[in-house]
Amino acid sequence: MGVESTDILGELRRRGVEDASDASLTRALYSSDASLYRVVPQAVARPRDPDELPAILEAARELGIAVTMRGAGTSIAGNAVGPGIVVDTHRHLNEILTIDPESRTATVQPGVVHAQLQRAAAPHGLRFGPDPSTHTRCTVGGMIGNNACGSRALGYGRTADNTTDLRVVFGTGEIARTGEHSKVRVALEALADDHLAHIRTAFGQFSRQVSGYSLEHLLPEQGRRLERFLVGSEGTLGMVQEATVELVEDEPHRRLVVLGYPSMAEAADAVPAILDAAPGRLIACEGLDARIVDLAKANGTLVPALPHGGGWLFVEVAGAESASLAGDVIKASEALDHREVIEPGEAAALWRIREDGAGLAARSLESPAYPGWEDAAVPPPRLGAWLREFEELLVEHGLHGVPYGHFGDGCVHVRIDFPFAPGDPRGNAVFREFMTACARRLGAHGGSLSGEHGDGRARSELLPMMYDEESIRLFGAVKEICDPRNALNPGVLVDPAPIDDDVRANRPSRSITPGLRLIHDGGSLSEAAHRCTGVGKCVAPKTGGVMCPSYLATREEKDSTRGRARVLQEALDGSVVDGLGDQAVHDALDLCLSCKGCASDCPTGVDMATYKAEALHQTYRGKRRPRSHYTLGRLPRWAKLTAPLAKVANAMLKLPPLAGVARAVAGIDQRRSIPAFAPKTLRAGARDYSRIEPDVWIWADSFTDHFLPDRGHAAIRLLEAAGLRARVIEQDACCGLTWVTTGQLDDARAIVEQSAAVLAPYVESGVPVIGLEPSCLATLRSDATELTDDPRAATVAGGVRTLAELLAETDWTPPDLTGVEVVAQPHCHHASVLGWSADEKLLADAGAEVTKVSGCCGLAGNFGMENGHYDVSKAVAETHLLPAVREHPGAVVLTDGMSCSHQLEDLAGVPSVHLAELLASRL
Repeated sequence: MGVESTDILGELRRRGVEDASDASLTRALYSSDASLYRVVPQAVARPRDPDELPAILEAARELGIAVTMRGAGTSIAGNAVGPGIVVDTHRHLNEILTIDPESRTATVQPGVVHAQLQRAAAPHGLRFGPDPSTHTRCTVGGMIGNNACGSRALGYGRTADNTTDLRVVFGTGEIARTGEHSKVRVALEALADDHLAHIRTAFGQFSRQVSGYSLEHLLPEQGRRLERFLVGSEGTLGMVQEATVELVEDEPHRRLVVLGYPSMAEAADAVPAILDAAPGRLIACEGLDARIVDLAKANGTLVPALPHGGGWLFVEVAGAESASLAGDVIKASEALDHREVIEPGEAAALWRIREDGAGLAARSLESPAYPGWEDAAVPPPRLGAWLREFEELLVEHGLHGVPYGHFGDGCVHVRIDFPFAPGDPRGNAVFREFMTACARRLGAHGGSLSGEHGDGRARSELLPMMYDEESIRLFGAVKEICDPRNALNPGVLVDPAPIDDDVRANRPSRSITPGLRLIHDGGSLSEAAHRCTGVGKCVAPKTGGVMCPSYLATREEKDSTRGRARVLQEALDGSVVDGLGDQAVHDALDLCLSCKGCASDCPTGVDMATYKAEALHQTYRGKRRPRSHYTLGRLPRWAKLTAPLAKVANAMLKLPPLAGVARAVAGIDQRRSIPAFAPKTLRAGARDYSRIEPDVWIWADSFTDHFLPDRGHAAIRLLEAAGLRARVIEQDACCGLTWVTTGQLDDARAIVEQSAAVLAPYVESGVPVIGLEPSCLATLRSDATELTDDPRAATVAGGVRTLAELLAETDWTPPDLTGVEVVAQPHCHHASVLGWSADEKLLADAGAEVTKVSGCCGLAGNFGMENGHYDVSKAVAETHLLPAVREHPGAVVLTDGMSCSHQLEDLAGVPSVHLAELLASRL
């Protein structure tokens, strides 16, 4: 638009908007949402006060540039990307102003996260009714923008049905509450009065008709509800400063009925009868395809038993009559099979799979699947017919998709394998042809292009295929009243951008020769980075998993898995970031702990630890590296050299001046302690066992061998008590972990291949091989095969196991831990790569009272030791681990990872034990 970014920042700051940036890193972070589209903004503003919103609009109008509102950035239709200024309300405007249990309302700022509101309302027995699958991170402002619905809208209504008042900055600059007199209100009511007959017959024909502007709310018989009219306008008419929403009673005694059908279309056929069986009394009726469940299982998700079928309906009922309602639903369903799920944990696990549907569906086909035709809806009696017709359209265009969604409302979600390819525009042609064909055929079913996500850039151009010319003219008239300069979210709804403009999947990528095989992404780092679809599970302010520990500590987009993926995408195939060596890439990856939490917790399988290793490899290959790469990044080598002098080294490091010098030389923060070297390594101390024929081989990883050999000796005693003769492998075999995490991939490859040559014969012998340090064992299971195609590495990866996994296969009785309280911090790699379920079951079988800590300890190997990371490392520890330890002061603290135990000792002076030590101590 010809406006310099310095002019934008100057105009904003003159008006009191201080938190604004035009840095390439920031612009890259906000260039995409969860949609197909990439539009790079000129600047990003993060207002700290609602009064900054009119100031931002005023600056934009002065400069003649656009403003796009953004909540959590989870918009799937391209509603939250735009040129000019992107306004992030999520960062600061996130205060719950009031909750009034008597009137059952809450007043909130637009950046309040849905789950945050639910937690605040819960003590009053209340909840906000709509609950999108992104409820852990989506904002109320974003829900208002798109008229979000979610799984339980069937029982509780859409966002529009639950909104009672808004304070809005209209595009004209007028600021008004929707329940009060305003120029905009007068003009809109006059427009509606001039077209009453048309509005009554064209709008509000079924609950999920949310495409375009919902003019039915301006009708006199509808109470002229301006606030409901504005819900779903996608930020094109005004900016929400404050919202008052209704709360509903949180129904007790929930019961989930799962119904199995041969196909999703047959499940859809059953919906009308199910709705009739309990009219107005169902909370949810969701459809889920078996392929999504199969993918969840393949990703390691524990899936409760499901009835027989190729697709399911999840029907939720609640209240005192839930048992009889469930029976009525089952009788009416004509399902192949059914199951009632009463246990809350099982029900929650099934609902989590449904919530992850968008991410799972994106990886459910042989090639990547994309949004676009994302959430079309039809009246429920037409759903089965529409699904069959939709499948025919997919076949006609050579495409595939996995449908799921809110079947009780007639709303179908799907991700489709459009043939987008870097630098190839042919995918755009297929996309346009398919979208157009679907829009035309949908009209015959009386359907809506969008059922809850808004039209955005993906469908606004198609609105004339759903609405007649008079309706389209009315949309233009509404825009003229509220935003005559077209400053707010241009390209959406009125004067729309072409649906195939700004598609990011088509951008040509920079060619690099990867150091890793990237076997799940065809050897392409760009394709790997584009696994991130933007669904944003990593930006939830609270999490029960591992991902993403640095984001939980800083709440900065750049420190989320999604933010890092966006910067990598720009570095590889964008224009804002200049390759992997750009400072923006370093800034985005710097606080990544390489925890691998995203590898298991991200629905699309993003593995940022792997991408960081590759980026560091590309950046420093043939160049001078940071000091810590040569010290901490090669720690096993230095430990091996120090072993003969371990006692001397430990004595010297107890002298503060020498310890300070050592930390400075190694690049270690001066607030950190340096781990003591073992006076005798595990391998040296276990030679007394060298003559026995073992039943179990113990692999002496570098950390157990050189720092914590007592864990190995405890494991030997424990295995002997279980009737197994254990012996330590005497040869040196390092996994190369520290080289991997610092991007020294060529050296790591050589180390892994040498270790694979050592360990493969032991694995092939048929005698079990176990490892005791989770991070090292996880490296053998995952990173080793990424580094080399040596078949011995694959043999080792498939053969090594944890202590708990071995004991689970052994006929033995664990020591009695009845009455023992255990606070367990699974190492990140244990939780994310190896899986902690065997350990959890073992402790439960032993009778221990276990509190499993979520998240990361914050040390994460070299990360928390390095200069510049201490404060974040400590903040990560405060998200889960340290509070859990403080809440259970008498508990045994279990930490299998050396990082976790060192972090606890450093920050809290709390000793901890390995699983082997805990069990051996009770023999």
